[in-house]
Amino acid sequence: MFLSVQVSCVFKHDYMLTSVGVNISCMQILLLRYSCLHLFPGDNVPILERLSFVKDFFPQSRFSRATMAEEEEGDTVPQTTRLETTIAGTDEGVPSRNRKGQYRNRIKRLQNQKAAFAENQQDGTAEMGFLNARQGKMFTVPSNDGNSWGLSWANVSLFNEGRKLLIQRSQITSIFGAEKLWTKGYTGAGVKMAIFDTGVRADHPHFRNIKERTNWTNEDTLNDNLGHGTFVAGVIASQDPQCLGFAPDAEIYAFRVFTDAQVWEMTANNIIMVSAIGNDGPLYGTLNNPADQSDVIGVGGIDYNDHIASFSSRGMSTWEIPHGYGRLKPDIVAYGRDIIGSKISTGCKSLSGTSVASPVVAGAVCLLASVIPERNRWDVINPASMKQALVEGAARLNGPNMFEQGAGRLDLLESFEILVNYKPRASVIPQSLDFIDCPYFWPFCLQPIYAGAMPVIFNATILNGLGVVGYIEDSPLWLPSDEDGNLLDLRFTFSDVIWPWTGFLGLHMQVRDEGANFEGVIEGNVNFTVVSPPGRGELYSRRSKCTIHVRVKVIPTPIRQKRILWDQFHNVKYPPGYIPRDSLDVRNDILDWHGDHPHTNYHSMFDMLRGAGYFLETLGSPLTCFDARQYGSLLMVDLEDEYHKEEIEKIEHDVKYHGLGLIVFADWYHVETMVKMKFFDDNTRSWWTPVTGGANIPALNELLHPFGIAFSDMILNGPYSVGGERGFYASGTAIAKFPAGGFVHRSIFQDNTRMNSGPILQASIRAEVEAAVLGAVDMGNGRIAVYGDSNCLDSSHMVINCYWLLKKLLEFTSQNIRDSVIFSSPKKLTFPLIEHNIHLPTRRDDVNFSMYSLVLERKLQCKSDARFEVLGSRGYSVGYSDSLYSIYPQRQPMGNDAHDHRILSSLPTATNSSSFSFLQTTNIGHEGNFGLTPKGVEKDDRLAKSAVQARGGSNAVTSFVDENVTEWKMVERNSDNTDHKKKLDLSLAAIGWLNRDELDPQTLLAEP
Repeated sequence: MFLSVQVSCVFKHDYMLTSVGVNISCMQILLLRYSCLHLFPGDNVPILERLSFVKDFFPQSRFSRATMAEEEEGDTVPQTTRLETTIAGTDEGVPSRNRKGQYRNRIKRLQNQKAAFAENQQDGTAEMGFLNARQGKMFTVPSNDGNSWGLSWANVSLFNEGRKLLIQRSQITSIFGAEKLWTKGYTGAGVKMAIFDTGVRADHPHFRNIKERTNWTNEDTLNDNLGHGTFVAGVIASQDPQCLGFAPDAEIYAFRVFTDAQVWEMTANNIIMVSAIGNDGPLYGTLNNPADQSDVIGVGGIDYNDHIASFSSRGMSTWEIPHGYGRLKPDIVAYGRDIIGSKISTGCKSLSGTSVASPVVAGAVCLLASVIPERNRWDVINPASMKQALVEGAARLNGPNMFEQGAGRLDLLESFEILVNYKPRASVIPQSLDFIDCPYFWPFCLQPIYAGAMPVIFNATILNGLGVVGYIEDSPLWLPSDEDGNLLDLRFTFSDVIWPWTGFLGLHMQVRDEGANFEGVIEGNVNFTVVSPPGRGELYSRRSKCTIHVRVKVIPTPIRQKRILWDQFHNVKYPPGYIPRDSLDVRNDILDWHGDHPHTNYHSMFDMLRGAGYFLETLGSPLTCFDARQYGSLLMVDLEDEYHKEEIEKIEHDVKYHGLGLIVFADWYHVETMVKMKFFDDNTRSWWTPVTGGANIPALNELLHPFGIAFSDMILNGPYSVGGERGFYASGTAIAKFPAGGFVHRSIFQDNTRMNSGPILQASIRAEVEAAVLGAVDMGNGRIAVYGDSNCLDSSHMVINCYWLLKKLLEFTSQNIRDSVIFSSPKKLTFPLIEHNIHLPTRRDDVNFSMYSLVLERKLQCKSDARFEVLGSRGYSVGYSDSLYSIYPQRQPMGNDAHDHRILSSLPTATNSSSFSFLQTTNIGHEGNFGLTPKGVEKDDRLAKSAVQARGGSNAVTSFVDENVTEWKMVERNSDNTDHKKKLDLSLAAIGWLNRDELDPQTLLAEP
């Protein structure tokens, strides 16, 4: 006779909770003493005594019926350290000798109960309950069916006098209540699950339905040699009772790969993609591809206390920067710490990470898909409808913000209820924008909006459950709840074509000038209608109305001295270019890929500035696009792009005549170091070399030249002190020139300029030099402060923050307050500083920087992030009052979701008669937005150019385009919203549909 049981225990091992499965054979505990109970080493205590001990030790615990198969001893128990309990207000590890005696006494008292139980079994008694001395504690043993005895592997809810005992459940499926769907007969049958990972073995005993295995690597094997792919498959579809998967009857298609770029092709063919957002947390702006794409279900990780796992990457997405704003990601979170899954050959193990949380969601998706009958399953289930069920059913967590948790924790049963009653519809993520709800709507809830500010932009995601393709009919409409709502000027950018299954809706909020003194809450609804072609057997187009509730706090316009403008426009993002990390000492993260935005890797700085009473606005357009008279300071941090000559002229005029404060935080720039940082990328099969340094010092020097300021090409490291305030220089540069009358601080640093080899500077002997790193000076009516390193503001790899320095510099540049720490007499320059022995850096002549720049070979133009009054123009001219440069038509997308878009206001506005759009047919992996049109198809203008789209990036899909096509097409189109029947003559012979059966253009775009 065999009795199998799994007991849930709580252990703390490197701050990770571990769930332990225990097998019991011949009425003896085989493994329990090595796992849950470090109490009786060497003892072989009968099972019921041990289990009664667990019952007695954990107040109000309850075990119910289950049946399990026996496993090998070595494959079931992960490494653990100590039992953690929280009983009667105390935290205890391994009990003391006195406590052991108490437990032994309890076991002795229960021996009689065991004997009585045996007698009842001989008498044929069906079931018996053991009650211990404390009320409410019951241990139930089900009847013997002749083959096995069952005790629950399921949920154990433990309490003691209202306090919850910290305990981890051993099965992730039980935590989400999967067994409730199993009992209804839903086990994933008929659902095909493709797993792109390290593979799985064909004869693995944990899987019932391994249908196909494919090797996309250069290794001559289909088997999993690493274990990750097997583990993921186990979380999804394992039938092993020690590590059950969500959908054991799902069909497994294992693809042995390392990366997959064909995301949009798959989702367009009704393949639901679930992807981990990455393990680069707790840093913001660290979403991994393809989880950052709108048509992919991006999954983050939490622990068993519903805290965001420290390793889980955070949003927002960064594709849309600088002109737009990132998407809300992750979509949902799931448990990702110490999840039990399958080993390579047999047995179970535990792993942690978002790549563990994502198969939890993928398994839930398999299980949920099986609840729809096969005859109409794929008429209901698609990437949009499944994401709707998951995000709308998710449970929002208390504490984490939206870029940490997305919609919240996976709730399998709530998603089940949504899906079984689902009717095709469109929806929006999130369904409401409550900018007063903190901390969930951080950072928007942290800073009210006001008249005169740059537009506040929110990038909502449209989910179109109606069909793979669709469009927004007419334009969204802002309907305020009262008269005060008319003070909010709300405009929109949105996808011309929603494809595949998803699109974007950008909300651009600006308070009208008449609201400069208003204080209060504005709320209302944004309404729009999504239209898709008819479904199978339908005669008319599908339509779905969507509503977003908006609530924002408005305050009177703050004084100029408290308003700061952040230059986002001159940040060059990765991808497509190789932008190196600002600190060369960071050896495991050589790319600068976190967005360099106040809401990503500078989020702690943003929080600090708000706490200090400052208001930080973001400019994603050229420096000609803001009115300097409204701001105390312009903050330029870690910038890599070039500058239009008009920008240089305007900044000089703004500082000297309009009293603008200018603060620059630079970084290293050394050509020889950049050349030696080259590496070969296996994914692109090409050599990558930095296109700039930590900052573009040659360009910054041109901007600062009118003020007599320049940075050097030095690379400096080391601690320093300014007036008793400590700081650390991490691959910063030195000041080479500074005007007389300014205040300059020098210190001793390690000079790493020449000591480099390969991609990372070596820690060999380094010379020490004295260098100027901080300067502040009056300049006409304005003031300027410069510092040679931005690492102390960047949350990514900060050594020591320099927020104290930033606050002192802002007091000077914005309010003319001079702190004695910086403005001490010995630091004042009598003559201009000119470091003759320091080189000024020059640009690389072997890199075509125009491929990555928003300035070189680009027209000067204010984009959709700028104030509405300068939208589409060249901005403010030098010596301006209210004059503008000449107007250019403009249509700028929210991000890389769609090439074409519209900017529409809720009130009538002037429109330009025409606009220009570019179609790119090559270099898909590089920066730029583009749409691809099927050959031979003349489409309604609403669906033009974007029925097949991709987003720029290193992993962008290339299968829609003939790689030999290199031409660009420019199409002039009529932008009058009433004329949607303008035909496009696109002679791109190389472009065609990849799968005409699934993506027939005539079927997709036909109007009834």
